[in-house]
Amino acid sequence: MFEKIKQFLKEFRIEMKKVSWPTRKEIVASTGVVLVVVLLVSFYLGAADLLFSKLLKLMLS
Repeated sequence: MFEKIKQFLKEFRIEMKKVSWPTRKEIVASTGVVLVVVLLVSFYLGAADLLFSKLLKLMLS
């Protein structure tokens, strides 16, 4: 069992060396894109919710 764990950790280390990690600049840019998209979608959904709630109030009153 310990040999299997040892082999796994060895292979894991080898594979992690092959990973192409993003640069700090790429991470900051990606984070900025995600934040902008989240804000746009939240404003859109908030406006749609407000519009539909007002329409529903007009239809029910």
